[in-house]
Amino acid sequence: MDLRSTRVLVTGADGFIGSHLVELLVEAGAEVTALSQYNSFNDWGWLEQLPCLPAIQVISGDIRDPHFCLDLVSGAQMIFHLAALIPIPYSYRAPSSYAETNINGTLNICQAALAHGVRKVVQVSTSEVYGTAQYVPIDESHPLKPQSPYSATKVGADAIAHSFHCSFGLPVAIARPFNAYGPRQSGRAVIPTIISQIAAGEKRIKLGDVDATRDFTFVKDTCRGLAAVACSDKASGEVFHIGSNFEITVASLFSLIAELMGSDAQIEFDAVRQRPAKSEVGRLWCNNERLRTVTGFVPETTLRDGLRETVDWFRDPANLRRYKVHLYNV
Repeated sequence: MDLRSTRVLVTGADGFIGSHLVELLVEAGAEVTALSQYNSFNDWGWLEQLPCLPAIQVISGDIRDPHFCLDLVSGAQMIFHLAALIPIPYSYRAPSSYAETNINGTLNICQAALAHGVRKVVQVSTSEVYGTAQYVPIDESHPLKPQSPYSATKVGADAIAHSFHCSFGLPVAIARPFNAYGPRQSGRAVIPTIISQIAAGEKRIKLGDVDATRDFTFVKDTCRGLAAVACSDKASGEVFHIGSNFEITVASLFSLIAELMGSDAQIEFDAVRQRPAKSEVGRLWCNNERLRTVTGFVPETTLRDGLRETVDWFRDPANLRRYKVHLYNV
């Protein structure tokens, strides 16, 4: 399926990955409708920063409302469903809101997509659904073991999407990105946490568990992977990982960022930033072979190059001002 002139809906377009995906889709020639979560300030999140904003249609609303979703999806040929509540620490405080948004919201999007005959739905999931790796690298057959309310609701959302493929023939593919990073990422994530503290001149960088490993993927590669899933005729009903096939500890990641930023800062353990013991995911390492085999997709950006671009973005005072460096952002 070619993206050029395709009518594409991106839910969660005002967020980190969503805004980068909108840029890619516009560049590819798609006709993009971008969903931004409704707020009384008429603020469109990261979409406000995009040079391509005049080329897209922005709609404000809430995927928790099925009637709204039915109208939203009308006319779309392809949907990238990214809208979700994401921060893991906040899911400990407000689990019901995660179920309402992530599970019921996905149900509403799937029902609307089925009603309107959408040609492809990409359900954007997360590697967190696996919990701590039982074997590495993690392939798509790895058991699901959600260890937070957030990851549990993403398992539920994926199950809803897959059930619509099995029960009603809805052409759904599930994409599971491993830890995306890059410009515009939320301050709750570990890479912005490190970079923003160093950029603000801090010498004691507050972090939680630094022994955990993650597979970091530059956001532009993540979006290319999502597009590859959407355009594949063999993707419906399948799950695909988007990752770099490389793991690194948070401690080693910190050392690399400090080197790139020319900083002699040191790590200071902050217990507030550590998850409950049984909820902490200790190891995530992606096996991206299935996506590579089916679509030919491979990441293009090394961790060092992606971090360098991310550091440059955060060092712009106008960007850094958007982050409350001294506040732990759940």
